[in-house]
Amino acid sequence: MHSAQTIAATKAAPAARVDLARAGKDALFTALLGLGLFLPLIGFKTVTNIRNELILETRFGLLAIFVALMTAASLVNSFVVAPWRARRAVRERAPAKQATGAFAKYFAPFALGFVLIYPALVLGLAGSTGATKWIDNFGIQILIYVMLGFGLNIVVGLAGLLAACWGVMLGFPVLRLRGDYLAIVTLAFGEIIRLVLINWVPVTNGYAGISGVPRPSFFGIPFNASDEGFAATFGLPFSPIYRTIFLYYLILALVLLTAFVVLRLRRLPIGRAWEALREDEIACRSLGINTTTTKLTAFATGALFGGFAGSFFATRQGFISPESFTFMESATVLAIVVLGGMGSQIGVAIAAVIMIGGTEILRDLDFLKDIFGPDFDPTQYRMLLFGLAMVLIMVWKPRGLVATREPSAFLRERKAIGRDLVKEGRG
Repeated sequence: MHSAQTIAATKAAPAARVDLARAGKDALFTALLGLGLFLPLIGFKTVTNIRNELILETRFGLLAIFVALMTAASLVNSFVVAPWRARRAVRERAPAKQATGAFAKYFAPFALGFVLIYPALVLGLAGSTGATKWIDNFGIQILIYVMLGFGLNIVVGLAGLLAACWGVMLGFPVLRLRGDYLAIVTLAFGEIIRLVLINWVPVTNGYAGISGVPRPSFFGIPFNASDEGFAATFGLPFSPIYRTIFLYYLILALVLLTAFVVLRLRRLPIGRAWEALREDEIACRSLGINTTTTKLTAFATGALFGGFAGSFFATRQGFISPESFTFMESATVLAIVVLGGMGSQIGVAIAAVIMIGGTEILRDLDFLKDIFGPDFDPTQYRMLLFGLAMVLIMVWKPRGLVATREPSAFLRERKAIGRDLVKEGRG
């Protein structure tokens, strides 16, 4: 065994050396690519002067910084990342699998405990005034996208009934599509529905949307400043933080319920049929699995949980509009599933924290204005960062952040197979 590892390491040694000429060419190509990509996006900017005229300004200094960062990243990849990946390729896979198993074993309880005490932790650190932002914009917003990711993960990763019916209606015409074509059609269907709702003014009120959606209450007790409100009923001083904390734990309960149901479904025959359909549809048909019904159940179940999240979103805002569900929202949820690891519940949750929480953090990075200039707005480069993250994931971890997980169903002990079931005798 040791000699085999030595031979493998010897063969991989030349690959670990850095080719200076190739590294220089890659850096030059990256610099030219960055210049061509960022020149129209960053190098030029249109502004309106005091005479209300549109003029073109240049930001070549900021452009040079971005190109230099890309060039530096290329050099780091050539001198550090590529040799490390070459050395990693000759290592044994067993320790990595054990580490992944330990991560999955201990991360879930830790994460559950953290989200349960998160409001109290934020209240202690930021106070009642500052906690509203962190609980609402971070906690509630992230959990909404986690729930949306769990629903989409059924359709992409594993294979109110109004939402389930829409999932079935979409599923019928696209049953023969798979992979990228299925994603394109579903995203297009969502955009068509959005445009229909915008123009169906008598029902949806068009762009104005539907206002006055009843807000959640605590068993009929509203969160307002009246004598019948939550604060007055329990003898507390009125504060909007009570409603925010209630909404946080409400969406957390919905997320945990969704995760529990999905995990149980994956252990049922329908869940195993979803996973088998993902691996090989022809083999599923040969085993007698009705692939049409299996696909429709995946569409309906995924849309069902998406409908739950949408209902909570409407009650949280007190307002709903077709403009709240643009193509970018669909792409964001899909990116969460892909980045997290298709089929992985933990991966989807981690990706939602990174993408949605990262967007909110960008709003507070005011110190970047001291580096890139006073007009620099980090949130304008959100999609650029998402695109970079997608590229890095596809290069380093093509199956997502959490690429491995335990099988949904497995034998607890080794069992012998009768000779009548195998061609070679006993198995």
